[in-house]
Amino acid sequence: MGRQTNRELALFPELWENRLHKDALMIIKKAPDIRYSEVTPRKLYLSRREFIAATAAMAACAGANPLLSRGLTEERQSASSGASGAPQVPLKPVVAKRGEFTLPDEKNTSYADATGYTNFYEFSTAKRDPTVLARNFRTRPWTVAVEGLVKSPREFAIDDLMRLFPLEERIYRWRCVEGWSMVIPWIGFPLAEFVKKCEPNPSANFVEFTTLFDPEQMPFQKTKALEWPYIEGLRLDEAMHRLTLLAVGMYEDYLPPQNGAPIRLVVPWKYGFKSIKSIVRIRFVEKMPQSAWMKARPEEYGFYANVNPFVSHPRWSQATERRIGEEGKRKTIIFNGYETEVGSLYAGMNLKRYY
Repeated sequence: MGRQTNRELALFPELWENRLHKDALMIIKKAPDIRYSEVTPRKLYLSRREFIAATAAMAACAGANPLLSRGLTEERQSASSGASGAPQVPLKPVVAKRGEFTLPDEKNTSYADATGYTNFYEFSTAKRDPTVLARNFRTRPWTVAVEGLVKSPREFAIDDLMRLFPLEERIYRWRCVEGWSMVIPWIGFPLAEFVKKCEPNPSANFVEFTTLFDPEQMPFQKTKALEWPYIEGLRLDEAMHRLTLLAVGMYEDYLPPQNGAPIRLVVPWKYGFKSIKSIVRIRFVEKMPQSAWMKARPEEYGFYANVNPFVSHPRWSQATERRIGEEGKRKTIIFNGYETEVGSLYAGMNLKRYY
């Protein structure tokens, strides 16, 4: 393989699977290859007796599971203790509602796979590197700013925000534009409830989301792989749909850093890059925002990014997908299986044009 530019490597993810550009290697030291067998199983983590018995074995793979990392542990202890007289943050999310969104014919992806195989370009373009590179990512203090066409712009501290709405567990299919998929139990609250609280003006037609920009914590932001900070957007009616979720947790715990802590978007009928991570700003606007991938490669990554097996990516088919943890491939379903719920949002639109 010849030498590629940062832009070429950024726009062709498969190249990153083979090697990182040497300029990026000067910025971040590539994490050691982590086998899934080295990641602590979820049940083992939750079992005190088994956990103690396995301590010696786990020492050999310290850092592989971000929930065991020192940085996140200290952060949780600090957040849960709180200031004198201040409400404490529970060590685990308190889920008030379960079961409304379930997939009885689907098996949840393993916790190790869902947290150990991720796309988070702010840290790395290699799938397994963010698990290690993000383990000391600081998510306290953290605020989410609400700006633009709203009655009163304001900021929400993340812990206050999590107390405003009852948390729900929702099990959703997850489909990456690259052709792989998962099934993940998220914990969060409907974006629609948050939008109502923000009181957008009648002229607001879209919602724009922005990821944290902090190159010292997110080393790949020092490269030109994308235009930083990462930006995504939804049409207002998409944001108000009952399936759209602001997630703060997964697998009955808070989000690990590599999965978008402390708060991220989850839009299950769209390709995964639409579900922006580590949100710091939500802005209500009149015109369609330009997302990070639209700026980088508009002919490949459109604003809508709805899962559609009948519209191929310019460089690969979207007709099938590889479910992580399974052998072989399965057929991709229009709108990722949520056509009954969301199909009406796009009535009359040419889905081959508005990709």
